[in-house]
Amino acid sequence: MTSAQSRLIDSVRVALGAKAVLTDPADIDPWLHDWRGRYHGASPAILSPESTDGVAAIVALAREQGVALVPQGGNTGMVGGATPPADGSALILSLRRLNRIRGIAPADNLAVAEAGVILADLHAAALAQGRRFPLTLGARGSATIGGLVSTNAGGTQVLRFGTMRTLVAGVEAVLPDGSIHDGLAALKKDNRGYDLNQLLIGAEGTLGIVTAATLRLVPAVTARAVAWVGLESPDAALRLLRRLEGATQAIESFEIVPADSLGLVLRHIPGTRAPLGGDHPWHVLIEAVATDDAAEAPAALLERLLAPALSDGLAADAVIGASEAQAEAFWRLRDSISESERAAGPAVQHDISVPVSGMPRFMIEAAAACEARFPGTHASGFGHLGDGNVHFHVRAPVGIDPVRWYAEDAPGVTRFVNDLVVASGGSISAEHGIGQMKLGELERLSSPARMATLRAIKSALDPHSLFNPGKLVTLAPTPAKP
Repeated sequence: MTSAQSRLIDSVRVALGAKAVLTDPADIDPWLHDWRGRYHGASPAILSPESTDGVAAIVALAREQGVALVPQGGNTGMVGGATPPADGSALILSLRRLNRIRGIAPADNLAVAEAGVILADLHAAALAQGRRFPLTLGARGSATIGGLVSTNAGGTQVLRFGTMRTLVAGVEAVLPDGSIHDGLAALKKDNRGYDLNQLLIGAEGTLGIVTAATLRLVPAVTARAVAWVGLESPDAALRLLRRLEGATQAIESFEIVPADSLGLVLRHIPGTRAPLGGDHPWHVLIEAVATDDAAEAPAALLERLLAPALSDGLAADAVIGASEAQAEAFWRLRDSISESERAAGPAVQHDISVPVSGMPRFMIEAAAACEARFPGTHASGFGHLGDGNVHFHVRAPVGIDPVRWYAEDAPGVTRFVNDLVVASGGSISAEHGIGQMKLGELERLSSPARMATLRAIKSALDPHSLFNPGKLVTLAPTPAKP
């Protein structure tokens, strides 16, 4: 611990009380590692304020002492964006005590939630008011609103409602100078120049620390149905999606899963079972909903729309969940893919996007190209077909040492995959962000104009790189205070 860090910790204790500071290594350790276990940091303390004013006070004190801060919510990120530096040069600023839902306005379809509110808790609170927040993902039981805003999270309902960027109507944040940006007002027309709210969304805590957000709600679902469909190819899946989109507005999720990913889930996740009999090279999970009691029942809608797809051979087999429990069981298969792949052994995961029309071809050709270029590997992709987001994973050869694989082979695999993505007109980060995992690749594959602009914005707002250093974009290091 540096003397500057020690002074900051003492000042925070005096200003905010003992509860705002954790220094016991046992309490700190769980928050020093990313969810995947790939990145490991060090920090002498966690600072944990319970209000926006408390965050502002800490930021102002940290600026005086020249101490870097790493904002952290549920710590469910996939790119090491909330992991502190390994040299212990930064303190963790936890937003978990900012966990109040400040208000829900059903008539306006808006909710104001603080950064530490867990996504599942917001879902429940909105539902109690006859509304819902239409963003969900596998980590909904631990992911927090501040992190979702700061990473511009996606999830499984982007097909209909878009990413977090489209669902945020306002942002409250503490800026690097300790001032508070109050942008919570949900104004439909506001032409006062640069949109600071949008600048902070997806900035990964490098420009400001999100403390609360105004979020858009939609009517609660009155009924839903989930179908599992087996088919021959990603191209058939896209044609099925377009057919469904042409017939109804009720489709909210359309997830594509290859047979090998489903097989890993069935092998490694207890209590799971295959929805269909027989073997199918590809599968899609489809969710349809109704928000009006007068609307056609989603199960009947899916049955009506899938019947011709089965009769004309576009789909090979299908089943519609007969109960809510079965619908959840289908979703568990999809949500458990990452967990099952982690259990299966070392793999390099890529969260990428390509144009939707090119996604079927990319999934087939990129997998074949990787396996040819790196013998013994197995490559496959799954994800959100309707928005072009592929979770493209390359598993290591059987029996290889994981440490050697990640150190020697994985970087070359990632460069190869990212080159394929760029050649396809896509992005190397679809919904997980850049964090520290993709820093080098962002630099390598971005235009000089993009990188110069990112650095100019970072330098203007946080010239000493005290906010989440080493993430998203880096500046020349500034010597820390002794």
